[in-house]
Amino acid sequence: MAGTHRTGHSEGSRALPDARLRRFVSSYEGYRLSGFEAGTHIGMPGPLLTVIVAIDSTLDISNSPRQGACSFETLASGISAAPVTIVHDGTQHGIQLSLTPAGARALFRLPTAALGDWMVDLSEVLPDTRELTDRIAAEPSWEGRFEILDDILCRSLIEPELDPTLTEAWRQLVLSGGSVRVDQVARDIGWSRRHLINRFSAEFGVTPKESARIARFHRSHQMLRRPAAPLLADVAAQCGYYDQAHMAREWRELAGSSPTQWRRGEQFAFVQDGGEVTEKTLQS
Repeated sequence: MAGTHRTGHSEGSRALPDARLRRFVSSYEGYRLSGFEAGTHIGMPGPLLTVIVAIDSTLDISNSPRQGACSFETLASGISAAPVTIVHDGTQHGIQLSLTPAGARALFRLPTAALGDWMVDLSEVLPDTRELTDRIAAEPSWEGRFEILDDILCRSLIEPELDPTLTEAWRQLVLSGGSVRVDQVARDIGWSRRHLINRFSAEFGVTPKESARIARFHRSHQMLRRPAAPLLADVAAQCGYYDQAHMAREWRELAGSSPTQWRRGEQFAFVQDGGEVTEKTLQS
């Protein structure tokens, strides 16, 4: 994709990972933006884990839920219900990956809850990170960079030890966009509500209710990222909010601003925000 915003220029590429990785990684999203006004970008809450590999720069965080200001060349983070403020000088260049919870087990050998809403350097959870960054920095093409990711991630891959019942609970809550009630999920998988909450929270670092809330917000965010966004009332209705006012309240809590304020101020609409989670993504 390529485009302009104000005085800025953006280019990038998106691709599916190797078939062996598609249960664990939703997509590769490469981005390069330059010539924008210096400012901040909001990294939004989402139902997947985030991995970012910066190229020729660092990812500078001015505000995060637990860590305050920090900086990374590579980043891995868990599932959070809070936004992250990223400071930029008008330029951003890197690759973003979004991992499913099974991906945390398969690639990091950790439950998602071990990361929680913390951000860590990718090298803390992926041993071959230095090789990954060195090879990507030397490769000029997006296709070549994605092939490097395939190589190193497939080399790191193990079969995850994740309870399939928990996987099904996560699938129902996230892929429904948060529209399925927790009680219904508990009945479907044959667990009590309390047992589901305890097991889900221990594995994923968020409760089932929080997961559904984040998934609903994420769905609305994906709709509002489109160049020609739908009417806010239509987005609220399609995403399962009571009304537009309810969606606006949720946005203020989860994003720090209303949808209108976010669209007005955001320059990097697609940077550091993972793609939509779909059944096709998980089954590819």
